[in-house]
Amino acid sequence: MAAAMLKPTEAPVVRGEDRAPIRLADKPFLQLDNLSKSYGSGDHVTHVLKDINLSIREGEFVAIVGFSGSGKTTLISLIAGLIEADAGAVLLNGKPVDGPGPERGVVFQSYSLMPWMTVRQNVALAVDQVFADLPKAERAARVEKYVEMVNLTPALEKRPAELSGGMRQRVSVARALAASPDILLLDEPLSALDALTRANLQDEILRIWDQEKKTVILITNDVDEAIIMADRIIPLNPGPGATLGPEFEVRMPRPRDRTEMNHSPEFKRIRKEVTSYLMQVGMAEGDGSSRVLSLPGVLPNTSAEFQARHARPGEIAAQATDPARYVEFSKVCKVYPTKKGSVTVVEDFDLWIRKGEFISVIGHSGCGKSTVLSMMAGLNDVSSGGIILDGREVATAGPDRGIVFQAPSLVPWLSAYDNVCLGVDQVYPHATKAERNAIVEHYLDRVGLADASDKKAFELSNGMKQRVGIARAFALSPKMLLLDEPFGMLDSLTRWDLQEVLMEVWSRTQLTAMMVTHDVDEAILLADRVVMMTNGPRARVGKVLEINLPRPRTRKMLLEHPDYYALREELLSFLEECDQH
Repeated sequence: MAAAMLKPTEAPVVRGEDRAPIRLADKPFLQLDNLSKSYGSGDHVTHVLKDINLSIREGEFVAIVGFSGSGKTTLISLIAGLIEADAGAVLLNGKPVDGPGPERGVVFQSYSLMPWMTVRQNVALAVDQVFADLPKAERAARVEKYVEMVNLTPALEKRPAELSGGMRQRVSVARALAASPDILLLDEPLSALDALTRANLQDEILRIWDQEKKTVILITNDVDEAIIMADRIIPLNPGPGATLGPEFEVRMPRPRDRTEMNHSPEFKRIRKEVTSYLMQVGMAEGDGSSRVLSLPGVLPNTSAEFQARHARPGEIAAQATDPARYVEFSKVCKVYPTKKGSVTVVEDFDLWIRKGEFISVIGHSGCGKSTVLSMMAGLNDVSSGGIILDGREVATAGPDRGIVFQAPSLVPWLSAYDNVCLGVDQVYPHATKAERNAIVEHYLDRVGLADASDKKAFELSNGMKQRVGIARAFALSPKMLLLDEPFGMLDSLTRWDLQEVLMEVWSRTQLTAMMVTHDVDEAILLADRVVMMTNGPRARVGKVLEINLPRPRTRKMLLEHPDYYALREELLSFLEECDQH
């Protein structure tokens, strides 16, 4: 990162040296004038948004990117008229917004569907309210039109519990559109979905946007999503007192093909500029301070050296393991019984992992990535074949494998310190209390939680909880680190930050690691090799991609490396091929 870092409030509009400024109509369709919003009062007031100014043309698609807690949902709620501003105004077609109205359709991250109603009935709620004067037949036809528009006609009579997450979000989009709003407000509607479902819904929204000629504001924390969908990208800088950052105009022809974009100089330019700006904002937010606490020279009871020292008379010492085959998956299969017969989820999964190697496993949802990881963890039985770790067959779960799941698995009433201590006490029962304390403090410090060690788990943000999970996994000094989409539920800035934490701690420990992810860029950033799995059922290793990029790695280095986009394209092409079969 350049030494002369821009402050968020001082950053210039970034459009390229030879790019003309964005020209808005004299009377913008949507105007935000000096908009400010706070919560609380007196000494407990929190200034969320401050002096927000924005003009949007009719029919424009604007993406606002930001981080957790920056006030994105508050901004959408102000535009929707769901809450009142403390100061400033929201003007739609020159008229002040002073409450909710059908001309603004809102889709939130949570689906907000009536669970006892069918798809048809959920969409009809909006139609019957806005078009109450229309004949019943016309209202019914309108419901069916917009359900068909989001490709849910076969599910018309199904209830939300019978639908996938992506299908529920389609219902929310159909309901918002069926009211014929002038502007569509999308508050991270796709963030909880898997990569394939997310891409399909992005395409649906873009098709509808083009067909209906709506004005759209999309709140997202995904830079690629913003580039694929928007005409302009505008960061919302973190609060308190959050402000809008510089505008980034996306001058790429539509429709935008994800694979072809990988070759586009314009895509690479704007991706680098937006990412670099967000990283600068993130660096400005954190103080970067961290103590380096030394570890005591005590071995975990799971290590081969400890076990050799404490072997009982007559026990056979473990044979030295070939470092090139430290982990071995040999024709591993997993079969689940169902009412319609057995289903083979994973079949003949073969892989060797070197000691100290970092492997990323990528593939579409349902391909068996997490199943492979859970078998490695000993949490799921192997139906046939075998898994060897350091010369021993994996049969049950054990502390020699540290696991970090997507949802932090913490004891909510225990502090961050005590949650890490649970693992340390298990593998260092022979250590003194002072030594165990030193181990816990070392890893909490390494993940940036030295000052929050006494906080209870329920008091922590999702990002902080995940830091505790990472600290606990490393504190076990495991033979194998297993990570199941540990950053999938986090915003971009937190995800990038924790990726840096993971790389830094991993580089110090050189643990053997296996990480399941659906994020192509995350897979490349972290891994020595990326294992690409075919679609299930009967999923197996499709391809293995060597990531010959120098370490230590940074996101900035990745964006500038000449091989990065070629590696990225190979992964994207494989996933696209899987999608077509």
